[in-house]
Order: sequence, then C-alpha cells, then structure tokens
Amino acid sequence: MTPRLSRWILRLFGWKVVGEVPDISKFVVIGAPHTSNWDFPIGLLAARVLGIRISWIGKAGLFRHPWGPLMQWLGGIPTQRTGSEGLVALMAERFAEADRLVLVIAPEGTRKAAPFWRSGFYRIALGAGVPIVPAAVDGGRKEIRIGGSVSVTGDVRADMDRMRQFFEGSRGIKPKGQGLVRLEAE
Repeated sequence: MTPRLSRWILRLFGWKVVGEVPDISKFVVIGAPHTSNWDFPIGLLAARVLGIRISWIGKAGLFRHPWGPLMQWLGGIPTQRTGSEGLVALMAERFAEADRLVLVIAPEGTRKAAPFWRSGFYRIALGAGVPIVPAAVDGGRKEIRIGGSVSVTGDVRADMDRMRQFFEGSRGIKPKGQGLVRLEAE
C-alpha cells in the first residue's frame, strides 16, 4: 500500500498524521495510549504514510495458521510470554544485527487501564543503545502524533518525565481504557 493511499484511508475516517520520523536508522517507538483494537490498523497506516517499515512484538498465538504469514509480513515478531529478560536480550541482539530497525511497542501491554506501563520498551532501548520515539494515537483529535527522539539515560524518572510531557492531553480511542504514563520503577 502506498503512502498516498494510506493517507487517503486515514483521512476517510477523519485521521491525520502529525510530525515526522527522525532521520535515524534504529529506534523504539512507543505507541500510546493503546485502548482499542483500532490502534493497530491505524498505526500500520500511519507507518506507511511516514514511509517506514515497522516491526512489532506479538504473542505467539497471533502467528498461528491461518494468520501467521500475514502477521509476519506486517512486521510481527512472535514471542512467548514466559519472561521479559530473554525478550529484552533478544531484541537488543536484533538491533545490533540490523542496519535498520524500527520496533513499535504499546507500553501498556493491554487495552485496559493499568496502574503502570510495562518497562520492556525502556529496557530494550537502554540495552540496545537506541533512542525512543513517542507516538500518540490520540482519539480525541484523531491524530497520530510523532515526537522527536528521546535518548534513554538510565534515569527512569527524568526519561519518563519527557514521555509524560509528550503524551499529556492525548486521549485514547476508548478513554476508559487509558492509564497513567508511568513505570513501576519510578
């Protein structure tokens, strides 16, 4: 699907993409708030508008027959939800091996309100030595907003303060499913 067609489809449903992707070859995108199944197709269309090929992590069940080949073609990386440390190391290794890699993660890990974001996106970026690019799926404004890259310093609170600043005022497609922008480690 071309960027032009993707933009047209988004406009048809009242959505627009705001901002530009930083000119860097490897980074983690955090897409939030993640409150609806619609976040996924809207995000895929936004990536096409922006001209980037994205990868994303999904539970292994999504990659079973008959949908497995489609999910992989869409950039999916299957994973078992047995432990996050192995996943962080695996993704850091993938970043080291790749010339270009844009990994999109929904930090809430669910479409329901949760007291904390999961920290995997942060630990992957820190372990791989790549920046984070925040992307808001703002259902209130019907915008997918792309922020500038944020270098992860290891100071969780300071880094998350920058994330909170970016996501302030963003409203999920289903606002009742929206939680706070914070990690338990804070």
